[in-house]
Amino acid sequence: MQTGKPLLEINHLHTAFRIKDDYYDAVDDVSFTLEKNEILAIVGESGSGKSTLATTIVGLHNKANTRISGEVVYQDLNLIDLNETLYNRIRGNDIGMIFQDPLGALNPLMTVSDQIEEALIHHTKMDSAARKARVLELLDQVGIPKPQRVARQYPHELSGGMRQRVVIAIALSCKPPILIADEPTTALDVTIQAQILDLMKELQDEMETGIILITHDLGVVAETADRVAVMYAGQIVEMATAEELFTNPKHPYTRSLLKSIPQSEELQGESQDLHVIQGTVPSLKNLPRVGCRFASRIPWIPAEDHEENPTLHEIAPNHFVRCTCHEHFHFEGEAE
Repeated sequence: MQTGKPLLEINHLHTAFRIKDDYYDAVDDVSFTLEKNEILAIVGESGSGKSTLATTIVGLHNKANTRISGEVVYQDLNLIDLNETLYNRIRGNDIGMIFQDPLGALNPLMTVSDQIEEALIHHTKMDSAARKARVLELLDQVGIPKPQRVARQYPHELSGGMRQRVVIAIALSCKPPILIADEPTTALDVTIQAQILDLMKELQDEMETGIILITHDLGVVAETADRVAVMYAGQIVEMATAEELFTNPKHPYTRSLLKSIPQSEELQGESQDLHVIQGTVPSLKNLPRVGCRFASRIPWIPAEDHEENPTLHEIAPNHFVRCTCHEHFHFEGEAE
């Protein structure tokens, strides 16, 4: 892990959405850093706050119905204090974003070339010829065959994997030092997933980009991440290096997620059923704001084993776990 000033620093970040007359935190007191040339994976089920965290960092929330506090510090600037004009100078140029749904992220009425050029027009002083050359360079860089033909095409003419590569090309067009990838391999077949992940690793090595990888796929995390933050119900419940998290998981949620991954018969045993986590992530409005938020999904753990106001504890160097319930956790039916 690098020392010195982090590339991005998140401090006590809250993102609350208005429901009727009240605000409810979807991201609740989240803090972490991103280092140069690091892949930080943020994992958790749908509804855990991962995508809200990403869109908060890049400033994509409507302030009319959202309340944001805390710090998103980049180059000594707290980004959440910036107006839209100043944020536009950061967005795309310094922080690139790969969106979860490439078809929804792309303009159906613009060619691939025009969409990649948009960021170059906005953030660089390149002339038209230089921009078009850069478009072809980017398409080639993300592994798109026949880039000159693809540049003239529209999003609906491309496959899902090709569209995802175009979205990556747009995100990388200005060589941002920070890249946020929100479920970049969702809905892609396994072969294309592997190609996209390999591409991100190559670009990280080449450009020393710091990457925040948001995913629910722990297999992807094991292959790519340097560090992992596990989110549940708007909070980080565990954070460690990828190696430490997979070999020594502590929080009941992390252990439950890992036990939910299908294993080979040699590892799992033919008769062992796949673990299913009880219940679901609570809705934003019904989220318990006091006590351990995972407690209702492990009801066999006594209430006294949970903290009243759970905090992150550093149980080993750079390994943080929320709530003391991890010290008493066992799976249902197993001895403690």
